[in-house]
Amino acid sequence: MQVSDAVRRSPRHPGADPGAGRGASRGPRRMRYVVLGSRPARGVGTVARARRAAVEVRRPGDGVAVHHGLKVGAAYAWRLLVLGAAVYAGFVILGRLQLVAVALFLALVVTSVLRPLADLLARRLPRSLAVVVSVLGSLMAVLGLLALVGELVAREWDRLGREFSGGVGRIERWLQGPPFHVSPTVMSDLQGKLNTFVSEHRSTLISSAVSGAGRLVEVLTAGVLALFCSLFFIHSGDRFWSWFQEWLPQPARDPWSRAGRAAWRTFAGYTRGIVIVAATNAVLVGVALFVLRVPLALPLTLLEFFAAFVPLVGSPVALGVATVVALASRGPVIALVVLALIVIVGQIEGHVLHPLVMSWAVRLHPVVVAVSVIAGGILAGVVGAVVAVPMVSVAWAVHGELRGRPVR
Repeated sequence: MQVSDAVRRSPRHPGADPGAGRGASRGPRRMRYVVLGSRPARGVGTVARARRAAVEVRRPGDGVAVHHGLKVGAAYAWRLLVLGAAVYAGFVILGRLQLVAVALFLALVVTSVLRPLADLLARRLPRSLAVVVSVLGSLMAVLGLLALVGELVAREWDRLGREFSGGVGRIERWLQGPPFHVSPTVMSDLQGKLNTFVSEHRSTLISSAVSGAGRLVEVLTAGVLALFCSLFFIHSGDRFWSWFQEWLPQPARDPWSRAGRAAWRTFAGYTRGIVIVAATNAVLVGVALFVLRVPLALPLTLLEFFAAFVPLVGSPVALGVATVVALASRGPVIALVVLALIVIVGQIEGHVLHPLVMSWAVRLHPVVVAVSVIAGGILAGVVGAVVAVPMVSVAWAVHGELRGRPVR
């Protein structure tokens, strides 16, 4: 495309004669025309100057040029520090309000388990009566089971003490024989050191027992508060959530609604699933202990049920206690059978029960589960180990829902 001579001689056009503009201003106005599709002279100059400015901006100045990757890393670093400080502050607050936090967690667990039963009873009964029947009926069943366990332990305590005394003697004779060949003096020295340790730390043990009694009062308080809250959560939990959403800004209500539904679906699925897994483990262990005639089979079965709520760790610990009881009362052969039961139950739980029962909840990698349990135990003891996995599952489900990848 061509441009007229007048345009090429224009002072605004690059390379034009500087005097042409002054002459043009004194003479008659010349007609300038541009062929359709060509770039105006002013636009060409503007683009050229903008390019030169961009080049100058990109040139390093007197300071040191920072690499782009380092800038991005620093941006992520301070944001992660802020998030870490917020999480730490949250844990500190929960540590100060641990009793209330545990009570609310237990109330949510009870709600997730008993809400379907209350909804089923509400088809024939008024809603309030259905909630009371479901909660109080379940509470009476649990208390009745605990009373039965206490009665069995009290009835078999004397016989179990005699069996333990005889079992310790059998263990000593077994260790003195092949293949261990432990010297009798070593066993007597060990018993003497154990008696000396108990005598020297008697006051510490007593104070620990007293503090344990105070801890029992806190546990009962948390249980009463959890029961009180669960009644209202089962009866009108949806209204609580609707009331909370009304306080949010209008644009934030839909994300919070989706996140809340995903969180509750995951938490309820995980809780119901872990109850089914724990009950199945307890039945398997109880049948095996009854067949092997291990004393206190029912209390050990109940211990296995509650211990299974701590993934990967609780069940082996409970079966370890059962192994010690079997070793002292039934001998090393039965103890080895119970020890093999730990491996069998672990394989059934990991490869059969969790894939089948927990399919509706978030299925975390075993490494994530192990790290969560250990980290929760370090931060908050047994309570942290129990709460860690459902918290991580809920957080992952909410993250997937808000990112547009809902976890089913």
